[in-house]
Amino acid sequence: MQIKLSTLAIALGSLTALINLFGLLKPAEFGAALRKFPRSVPIGYLLMLSGTAWFVWNLKQESISDFESLKPILYGLFIAVGVGACIFVKDFLSVRGLAILMLLLAKLMVDTGRPRLGETPWVLVMQTWAYVLVVAGIWFTVSPWRMRDLIQWATGNEKRIRLTSGLRLAFGLLVLALGLTVF
Repeated sequence: MQIKLSTLAIALGSLTALINLFGLLKPAEFGAALRKFPRSVPIGYLLMLSGTAWFVWNLKQESISDFESLKPILYGLFIAVGVGACIFVKDFLSVRGLAILMLLLAKLMVDTGRPRLGETPWVLVMQTWAYVLVVAGIWFTVSPWRMRDLIQWATGNEKRIRLTSGLRLAFGLLVLALGLTVF
């Protein structure tokens, strides 16, 4: 199953724009919700288990013959790690789950955009975003409290919330426009 770059750009641009439109229109509520995110265990369960399922699905799609006989063992191992994290590593679980999803989303973005690199330089917007997600995903996996600190800074006052939400909204609209026109 291969997703089109235009579809991916429309979906990611729309999602980014909608989330940040809320931040622009209702900064106090947006800031309060964001500040609760890093320690939210229910959201952590959802994100971690979603990331685990997506990772196992990616593993199932791989056709490396050297590992074919090990796949059942690897499925069990990775599912155990994902579920085990939900049981034993509840501190900043939502940040860790989001970091895993960021890494998996980056893989999807790079794989989807790679065949289109020669067609238009605008593909580099998606590819660059993907690599930013990789760096952020690794950074937040290793030190999840940094997301809490970043959120605390970004939601320090309503002006800062509106500014950062406005910038992300503009980026989301750019990606949406690229999906609708260029890709």
